[in-house]
This record gives sequence, structure tokens and C-alpha cells, in this order.
Amino acid sequence: MVKIVEMDESLTLKAQLEEDVGPVILLNKFTVKPEDTDEFLKVFSLTTEMFKPQPGFISAQLHHGIGGSNTFFNYVVWESAKHFKQAFNRPEFRSSMAEVLPNTVMSPHLFEKVAVSGICVE
Repeated sequence: MVKIVEMDESLTLKAQLEEDVGPVILLNKFTVKPEDTDEFLKVFSLTTEMFKPQPGFISAQLHHGIGGSNTFFNYVVWESAKHFKQAFNRPEFRSSMAEVLPNTVMSPHLFEKVAVSGICVE
């Protein structure tokens, strides 16, 4: 099973899932061994297909670090933390995560958009 390392040591993903806020962005950093990349991409694709029909799912993107990096970033938009929590707790998702290679490290964290003066935000 994938190893989960909190992105913010002071706040767990579980605690974030109790927040009543939306929309939210799930940023999820994956560190994958080079020899596991193809299998990771296969499992990631299947997992994303599972999320797409879930209530509150808006979009997902996967990014791969350049220059031979072993780092991937997943960017997923949900209508709310509640919607993500419902999808995250589905048995199908839990079983698909069990298929992720044991050498993969995942760091998920929920964010909300903020406006910063002088910066264009949509």
C-alpha cells in the first residue's frame, strides 16, 4: 500500500476532511521509483476514472517533474471538502489505493483559493 506522509505536519488530511468549506483543491504529491512509473500511471488512471462520476468532482490533472524527476503532482478540484471526503471513503477507492506500489509515497493536502492583491485569480 502507498505510504502517506502529511504535507503539513501540523494538520492531518483526516482533520481537513472535517472542514465545511468549498470549493477545494486537492494537491497530492507522489514520489515514485523510476521502475514503478508505468504501474503508477496505470493505477492512477484507474483511480481517477473512479472519481470522475462522483458527486462534487470537477476536474483532475497530473503533472510530472521534468529532468528525470520521480515526483508527480495531482491537482483535483472538488465542489467541497465534504464531496471529496465521500469519494475518498468509498471502498472502491480504498481498494484501488491498496494496489499502488509499496514504494510510492503520497502527500495529500486540501487547499482553498485565496485572492492576493495584484495577482489575477479566476
